[in-house]
Amino acid sequence: QGQLVESGGGLVEAGGSLRLTCVFSGRTPGGLSVAWFRQAPGKERKFVAGVSPLRETTVYDDSVKGRFTIARDNAKSTVYLEMNGLNPEDTGLYYCAAAQGATTARSIRDRRLYTYWGRGAQVTVSS
Repeated sequence: QGQLVESGGGLVEAGGSLRLTCVFSGRTPGGLSVAWFRQAPGKERKFVAGVSPLRETTVYDDSVKGRFTIARDNAKSTVYLEMNGLNPEDTGLYYCAAAQGATTARSIRDRRLYTYWGRGAQVTVSS
């Protein structure tokens, strides 16, 4: 079993930056792809960014490309999401998730493959 715990959310003005951190415990995340999803109020949970186990594949949703950066440190069992140029549309609950066997760009985006989920970190961007 593994657990994911997110931190680093908060309230920021439009144009600002935040860094989310996800720490994985209970098993090594080395063989897992890790991704960030977000869910706005009243909307479905959507893929934001993901990275394969050895960082050979990194995927971003078009809405965050060029503004967000995902990075992982397997030695620290930690994944980061650096968010710059935030806008109100980025507001939501951000979830860290991990999946076994999702190594292609298409599979990394597939929410159904993720079996480990954190409880989420709230990000609120004011206009």
